[in-house]
Amino acid sequence: MLLTLLTGCWNRMELDTYAFVQGIAIDLAEDGKNIDLTIQFYKPTSVGKGQAGGPSGQSLINIKTKDITVFEAIRDMTIHFGRKAQWSHMRVLIIGEEIAKKRNIGEIVDFFARDHEPRSTVSVMIGKDRADLYLKKGKPFIESTMGQQLRESERMAYEYTGKSLKTSFLDLMMELKGETGVAAIPYLYFDPKNKPATSPVTGLALMKKGKLISTISSKKIESLLILMDKYRFGIIQLACPGESKKKMKKVEAIEVESAKTKLDVKIKGDSAAVHVSTKIKGYSGELVCTTLITPEDVAKYNERVKKLIERDLKSTVAYFQEQKLDVIGIGNRVYRQDPAQWKRWKPNWEERFASIPFTFEVEVSVINTGANLGIPVAK
Repeated sequence: MLLTLLTGCWNRMELDTYAFVQGIAIDLAEDGKNIDLTIQFYKPTSVGKGQAGGPSGQSLINIKTKDITVFEAIRDMTIHFGRKAQWSHMRVLIIGEEIAKKRNIGEIVDFFARDHEPRSTVSVMIGKDRADLYLKKGKPFIESTMGQQLRESERMAYEYTGKSLKTSFLDLMMELKGETGVAAIPYLYFDPKNKPATSPVTGLALMKKGKLISTISSKKIESLLILMDKYRFGIIQLACPGESKKKMKKVEAIEVESAKTKLDVKIKGDSAAVHVSTKIKGYSGELVCTTLITPEDVAKYNERVKKLIERDLKSTVAYFQEQKLDVIGIGNRVYRQDPAQWKRWKPNWEERFASIPFTFEVEVSVINTGANLGIPVAK
């Protein structure tokens, strides 16, 4: 008899009351004051014979609202749509380039940090030009919505190419609240030249004190990921000996199987130094000019790859020191290691970071040559 009193729901909401959010784009309105909010919802459809996602062939709907705060713009969506947004299935949050430059993105995403529905694993990106472009003009290929398409593109770009970084909402919050105030977010751009048009996730947007200050291309990202110990898999391209000055170079490729990096920050008195220790294992993906038969051949090949990686790491560190951007997170390590020292260094950390000496120790091991022998097919 007591169990009968416990059945049922005290605060039920029917399924047809909600609309499930897949992606959201935030832009600066034309008046420069309000926020343009574009929300992409999943559209449930019954797929019959010969149909794919309903009569229109799509299983998504885009709704646009405008207001001075994100929360009010979200609630205004119910006026147009007749349902309440449900955020627990949101895949991606795209922030437009213009609003990221002019406003602190901490103010923009504050709603998502406080509301109980959005998950901390939502992917966050900076979109070149306007963010709504990617939800409106982008077409998913295999996925049902552009929100899911962009999330998978970001994940694959990070895990298999090393040309972008996977940044969740939780990662962004931690970086924005970190001691250095520097954050790196995947950069997205629309490529109408491809047929059909694509939205590649490549490059990084660099944030300082919550605002977008610059972007970096995919060429520097691989080295940055190695320094941050976030490099998963990727391809290292190695020019053949004597090909550096030629217009059409012969280039070989190594598939990285694992990369482990340890940063050792040494504090001595009023100075600091950083030692970078990196171990990389990989497979020979393409051989054009190198023969890998004997242990001596492999040792020489490993040495060439080692010098290339060491040169790229030095170049990447020098670039960020010149920009006075501690994207690597050395300042956060100093804070954890010696909070009292960090308190003294923090006011002029940018200048101090720019002059910190870095030393590098790189170990490379090409552990096999794939299904074929270590002889180029061209030979």
